[in-house]
Amino acid sequence: MNANSSALLPARILVLGCGSVAQCTVPLLIDDLGIAPSSIHIVDFVDNRHRVADALAKGVTYESGRLTRENLDEFLSSRCKDGDILLDLAWNIDCPTILQWCHDHNVRYLNTSVEVWDPYEDLASTDPRDRTLYVRHQDLRRLKAKWGKPGASAVVEHGANPGLVSHFVKRALTQMSKRMLTDGTATGDRAVALESALASQAFNHLAMLTGTKVIHISERDTQLAVEPKRVNEFVNTWSVDGLYEEGIAPAELGWGTHEKTLPKNAWQHEDDGPRNQICIAQPGMETWVRSWVPAGEIRGLVIRHGESYTMSDHLTVWKDGRATYRPTVHYAYCPSDVAIMSIHELLMRNYEMQPEQRILNDEIVQGEDQLGVLLMGHDYNAWWTGSILDINEARSKVPHQSATTLQVAASVLAAVKWMIAEPMQGLKVPDELPHDFILDAASPYLGTIWSDAVDWDPLRTRRDVFDQWSDLAATLDRSDPWQFGNFLCP
Repeated sequence: MNANSSALLPARILVLGCGSVAQCTVPLLIDDLGIAPSSIHIVDFVDNRHRVADALAKGVTYESGRLTRENLDEFLSSRCKDGDILLDLAWNIDCPTILQWCHDHNVRYLNTSVEVWDPYEDLASTDPRDRTLYVRHQDLRRLKAKWGKPGASAVVEHGANPGLVSHFVKRALTQMSKRMLTDGTATGDRAVALESALASQAFNHLAMLTGTKVIHISERDTQLAVEPKRVNEFVNTWSVDGLYEEGIAPAELGWGTHEKTLPKNAWQHEDDGPRNQICIAQPGMETWVRSWVPAGEIRGLVIRHGESYTMSDHLTVWKDGRATYRPTVHYAYCPSDVAIMSIHELLMRNYEMQPEQRILNDEIVQGEDQLGVLLMGHDYNAWWTGSILDINEARSKVPHQSATTLQVAASVLAAVKWMIAEPMQGLKVPDELPHDFILDAASPYLGTIWSDAVDWDPLRTRRDVFDQWSDLAATLDRSDPWQFGNFLCP
């Protein structure tokens, strides 16, 4: 279908929130999809009109307001009609509630994260498992199961990550499998099975047959600003509120079937779901792992992200009700220098948010965001596929934005394009969308798409200065480099 056909375009696109992602997305909707500016309406309780002045000059409308649990039906009923699209780019709007409203009113929906009304309620007394995205996704599964028909298309968690990275994994598995077949790495029955899985796009079997044990969503942000971080200021290249909410939540990861030992303070789920994840009873922003991006080895934060759930779930191979194969999947995030300093200061403040916050835009003077997926444990050791986007190239696409926000906005744009072409597909996670379609739509805004084998593992370059005088060596498993404990930083 032609997504740009005027007959398929929505009468209105309602954008909730005007933070950095919305500011970057709206120009793309106009310039790339040909959405009439007058059909786009932005609502935010913060007056960010100056950040979207160019769009407003073209005819986009802006309203100061806020959707709450008390006014949701009245708020949306007066702003959305049958066939419209709702882009939920705000924070702390309960996902099942707004999804149900959109399903009932035939409104297409997209968000970049699965939210609840108050993520900070009873933090100290809440079981860490109940604070996980696993629980939120299980709620969405139950909601979807109650619907008699798919209804209007609704795509959850389709930013850069979660979102774009699910499509990178499919591309990585495809390219890696084809190389194994062409260079003779895969032979005999294995080659036949790989060819069959490629033909049917059975990505869970591709992951198993290639020998992929671990998948990191590995990211390093090297963007630098001319104005340094000040004391008692949290600075980031994307939402400060978003990083805070994710960062203080428990570290969360899809748990692979090859893993031998649970990490310290780990908790497993005991419900009737796939039980594909564990969480660690410590904040993600205090949980560091070794990883790799094309710039080199990094130390990244195990910030909880929805792809740890959806990716590990969709790549699981089941037999007789038992998971016979599943990779370990989690985020390994090395933020910008100022964000790392901001996190360190936040910890010194015992998680009390700094009184001043700043999102970097025009003050960025150099740097790039390397965001991709690192597949490990197979014949090539590792394979990275992802986006390398420089700040100058990002600005050439959308002025006044950062590389980080453009990677997110490009993914939002691609999912909107898919919803226009496929308006009645019901609730979907990124792993259920056609990866070639999404990557083709997003790629013009992603800079260099890097994809190749990498000869790296977490033990080879590891240097423990005091290993002769500590028990750290006893925590490592040198017989299997791909155990989670080998990635974990003390």
